[in-house]
Amino acid sequence: MKNANTNPSITYALLYADKALLGQAALFGILKDLGLSKGNRYSMSSSIFYLGFIFGAYPAIYLSQRYPIERVASVIIILWGITLILTPTCQDFRGLYAQRFFLGFTEAGISPMFMMIVGGWYKKDEQSLRMGAWYSWTGYVSLFSPVINWGLGHIHGKLSPWNYMYFFAGGMTILWGILVFFSLPSDPIRAKGFNDRQRFIAVSRMRTNNSGVRNTHFKTAQAVELVTDIKFWLMFFYAFTSMFANAPISTFQALIIKNLGYSGLNSLLMTMPTGAYAGTMMLITTYLAYRFRGWRSYIIALCQAVVIFASLLLWLLPRSAPGGLLFAVYILPTIGAGYAVAMGLFLANNAGYTKRALTSSMMYIGYSLGNFAGPQVFRAQDAPRYTLGFIVVLVTAIIAGIIVLVYRFVCAYENRRRDASGTSEAFEHAYEDDLTDRKNPQFRYVL
Repeated sequence: MKNANTNPSITYALLYADKALLGQAALFGILKDLGLSKGNRYSMSSSIFYLGFIFGAYPAIYLSQRYPIERVASVIIILWGITLILTPTCQDFRGLYAQRFFLGFTEAGISPMFMMIVGGWYKKDEQSLRMGAWYSWTGYVSLFSPVINWGLGHIHGKLSPWNYMYFFAGGMTILWGILVFFSLPSDPIRAKGFNDRQRFIAVSRMRTNNSGVRNTHFKTAQAVELVTDIKFWLMFFYAFTSMFANAPISTFQALIIKNLGYSGLNSLLMTMPTGAYAGTMMLITTYLAYRFRGWRSYIIALCQAVVIFASLLLWLLPRSAPGGLLFAVYILPTIGAGYAVAMGLFLANNAGYTKRALTSSMMYIGYSLGNFAGPQVFRAQDAPRYTLGFIVVLVTAIIAGIIVLVYRFVCAYENRRRDASGTSEAFEHAYEDDLTDRKNPQFRYVL
């Protein structure tokens, strides 16, 4: 089970480092070289990545259900690395748009696939903590990637410094994709190195999830149930609204810090505390979710409250208060801590292999739509304050917080209804029948 933690952790570190790379490359000539300074081209180059994410999510999750996940993941990671290495071949913003779209398309299946793996290896009460362990590396990687790119930014060769950043990131990603093929454990049934007794124990412990482990057949009835389930739509719109806050983190953070008066190189290094804070908060919130039953929705809502506070500071504080603005920039990534808990919560509350697979995919479509729309409200003409952007982040953060509390109410109501019917929580149908959460009256929702 060790590799079920290590593989997602490293992959997610690379995933976020690649997402943040555009924002860091903006300090080293990519804006001028590709004509991104005009209008909202830079914002669009960020957004179009998530358009590719939307189109790539379902094909990737379909392939991962039909074929061994480790093989699908390996091929996807290698293709994403190749796409990164080819970035310096772009001659203008149009070429970068194409590169960003295909990069999003290739990366789209990674997170849903790892959600499926965690759902197949860990019990409900363990899932948020395990997801937090690997998702925290989206923060901790920011302790290393700015230093690496700071060093690459000092290369004085024939190419612009940002070219070397993409060469390095692409090479590391391809190498990791090859290693994933041999090391990623997809599910307990096919895990390498297990004897029959160990495999039986690993599968048996999953009975308490009432969700099954693996089924390669696509079940249309489960897909229909998903789109008619109000809980799914609440998750979807939570993912959409909460991710507006990601734009000033992943794409505009270095530029916002630079606008506070720091040089290009120093503004890159000043992003490092954000990574330490974000990674640590993800571990703290997911541990609290693991330790205290029934707190998960409240923890997510509390994280949204921190995002609301940060966006208020970034909107209202004057430029003459750089300390307060920098503090707000550093705590804004609390959104990631809430989202790490949300992934585990939503995964635990869906049963049926097809339904869980589609939930993972569709949740990331909502995530992608929010990330697509977010950069569009950070317009070039609004720099350096980006007033409109932070007002939108404020409003959407409030909406996301309300949505997650409504989600908790709906789940709690359904649990009470099932208890009142005389059916208690049990696990007779947990694995063999591949029942969904709505079809299995013994299923209880995590709050």
